[in-house]
Amino acid sequence: MAEKRKHVRTEFSGRVKVMHAQLGSVEVELRDLSNGGAFLFTGDQFGLAVGERVRIQALDIEDAPVLNAQIVRVEEKGIALMFEED
Repeated sequence: MAEKRKHVRTEFSGRVKVMHAQLGSVEVELRDLSNGGAFLFTGDQFGLAVGERVRIQALDIEDAPVLNAQIVRVEEKGIALMFEED
């Protein structure tokens, strides 16, 4: 299968707050990160579909910005996000 990523991803562990109108605010673990997106370990606690938009904020970084993102893949262990331009 051909690689579709535009950005190099880096394994990165940390806590992230995910915000969505349906979910409220949920804290999850980050698996990896790139300039274009991230993968979050959510398990089956979300129930959100590909195309849904969320906002995320790193919890381990003081004054971290809130980023807009779209779910581009849903897996058993979590979700893949693509960051959106403001």
